[in-house]
Amino acid sequence: MNRLVSPTGELLFCLHPVHDETMAVPGQHSLYTVLFLEEGEGTYHADFGVFPFKGPMLLFSTPLQVIYMQECHGLKGTMIQFHGDFYCIEYHKTQVGCNGLLFNNIYIEPSIALTTPEVKGFKKIVTDMEEEFAAQVPDEMVLQSYLQLFLARSSSAKLHALSASDPKERDEQMEQFMQLLEKNFLTLHKPNDYASLLAMTPNTFSKRCVRYFKKTPSTLIQERLILEAKKKLHLTRQSIKEIAHALNFEDESYFSRFFKKFTHVSPQTFRDKTGISVMADVAP
Repeated sequence: MNRLVSPTGELLFCLHPVHDETMAVPGQHSLYTVLFLEEGEGTYHADFGVFPFKGPMLLFSTPLQVIYMQECHGLKGTMIQFHGDFYCIEYHKTQVGCNGLLFNNIYIEPSIALTTPEVKGFKKIVTDMEEEFAAQVPDEMVLQSYLQLFLARSSSAKLHALSASDPKERDEQMEQFMQLLEKNFLTLHKPNDYASLLAMTPNTFSKRCVRYFKKTPSTLIQERLILEAKKKLHLTRQSIKEIAHALNFEDESYFSRFFKKFTHVSPQTFRDKTGISVMADVAP
């Protein structure tokens, strides 16, 4: 496996081959993960989401998501992992546009189906990364540049796939729910609240939500709160108590229990493992 490690021994960036047994057991990584699958098929699990896939594909996950793959056959590809200290997706969002598109988006599938020309382009970038790792002293800046190019190409492929989707598949009321959730997730925590705003019965609302987002309304509401908590833990220097208050939790203890229930780690452990981003010290 190709690895880049910090002077303190922290894993910053790595590549290793993918096979049918890769990520067969549920696990959590403190790194961002991209699976570049040239061939094969299976089912990808990321927290509460279940996503059948067939290569060639790209699959994505954020730090400390519970991820694993099942029923895999004929997998061939590369797993790319990087720490936020090595490449901050928030800091480079203008150049790459991946934050909110490839990572940190609860509404769209964390995957991209690739065309043959796209596969060829991604393979070339991976080969360049491997060649740099093979150097006597790999250049960290060169590896960062290759990663930035890989993510930029991924964002372009994702945007193309979204623009090419069938307009008939668009559910305007579910799009409206997404907007309502973004506006009200701090105060409205029950599916029935949103069903009422959409003038839908709870049962109809739930069925359409699962069909459109492949997640229940409750899951989306909880994930949106967790996503906001993760952002504040990683992108600010606010204390756990301050974050709990900002998210309208009764107290720090209740917030910590809620966070650990869905991430399997405490807020402090999440911050310790992912670090605090350079964005925390950048003036707004």
